[in-house]
Amino acid sequence: MTIRVPLALVVAGVLLAAVPASAQPAAPTYSKDVAPILFANCTSCHRPGEIAPMSLMNYKDVRPWARAIAAKVADGTMPPWHADPAHGTFSNARTLSEMHKATIARWVSAGAPEGNAGDMPAAPVYKDGWNIEPDVILSMQEDYPIPATGEVNYQYLVVPANFAEDRYITDWEIRPGDPRAVHHLLLYLLAPKEVVEAQMKRQQQAMLNRMFGPKPAANAPRPTPPFEMACCVQIPAGEEGGRPLPPDQRKDPGPNYRPRPQGMAQGMGGFSPGGSIRHFPEGMGMRIPAGYSLVFQMHYTTYGKATTDRSTIGLKFAKTTPKTILNTMALINASLSIPPGAPNHLVENTMTFNRDIVIYSFVPHTHVRGSGWHYEATYPDGRKEVILSVPKYDFNWQHEYVFSPPLQLPAGTKVHAKAWYDNSPANKSNPDPTKAVMWGDQTWEEMMYTSITFWMPPAAPATAGQRQ
Repeated sequence: MTIRVPLALVVAGVLLAAVPASAQPAAPTYSKDVAPILFANCTSCHRPGEIAPMSLMNYKDVRPWARAIAAKVADGTMPPWHADPAHGTFSNARTLSEMHKATIARWVSAGAPEGNAGDMPAAPVYKDGWNIEPDVILSMQEDYPIPATGEVNYQYLVVPANFAEDRYITDWEIRPGDPRAVHHLLLYLLAPKEVVEAQMKRQQQAMLNRMFGPKPAANAPRPTPPFEMACCVQIPAGEEGGRPLPPDQRKDPGPNYRPRPQGMAQGMGGFSPGGSIRHFPEGMGMRIPAGYSLVFQMHYTTYGKATTDRSTIGLKFAKTTPKTILNTMALINASLSIPPGAPNHLVENTMTFNRDIVIYSFVPHTHVRGSGWHYEATYPDGRKEVILSVPKYDFNWQHEYVFSPPLQLPAGTKVHAKAWYDNSPANKSNPDPTKAVMWGDQTWEEMMYTSITFWMPPAAPATAGQRQ
């Protein structure tokens, strides 16, 4: 039998053997050296009731897993983080320092001693299970029923908020009611009835003006959109965001269908595996206008047991209006077609920014065939820069990559996105390598989708010469 020993343990042992016994530092202990590392980096997930398979909240929990922890830390599997360190810096990177990795390796080499109870730091406190301390908690208004098997359409659950004044989110945490069933939760604003009616009247008037009003001059300049994509933005008919299918081709949505409500407005991000918390730096936030509610777009996946879900969001608000209000948009390629058995199929698209823009974060998203991502910016002067590379994308850990500092892209910059897919039998998560795969909402279909959080800096005031 071959026993593989993590390299970090071998190196730690060699280094210690080369030092005289009298000069060797005392072996690290759990209480003094290892617990602070785990509390700071691991226990938000590794605690009872959370996504991780075991708790690491105390020595009794940790000790049986000591060698496994050292191995996963040494090979970079834990903490989970998939950005290539050669490209970009990210404020939320889940990485351990080399010193912390060496401490864990030395601790395991010494037999994983507990140490003195008096050296133990205070364990983190998760109030009512929350990682943040929310100012308000909002929840779905029902326990939504999910069947044991079959396909569940996207559902839209209205979550009343109805704040009397504008609120600005600085932190949120989304807690799925049944994490096994929630593939993702996307958060949207919902305008009140009077706002929707006013928008409809403006749209009707604009249509009448186009039909019966004076024709614009032939050489009149057309407004330039702030950004545009090279191709492939038309989502297939019958999928969420696409045109409806003819009536005779539509599937029965079932008795528990909750349709998209009229007045659903700006998307704000959401929850996917590995990403339930957003924290915005001082001076930044997302706005919930007075009188608006929230909509949870729920993508449920059945897992062999009938269940229910009542997902919840906790919100923290800024005490004053933030200087920077964040928005979201998406870079997609909805025309993807992945051949059967293809082990490394490439799908790509390019987004051009026609105005100065500041990128706060990217969230790459594919389904279980997705294997990697790569983003390259081409600046107006021709210079190219890889701004994010995710060579080993993991569907179970869909990170938000928060640029540090935020990425300032001048007008004319192009961002070229590439995504790779493994539709071969070697992909153990592949539902069926014999089938071609198109864009679709369900996990056994695919997407090429990147959520972008951004803001547009105010345009510089025109000079006297420009105003003339």
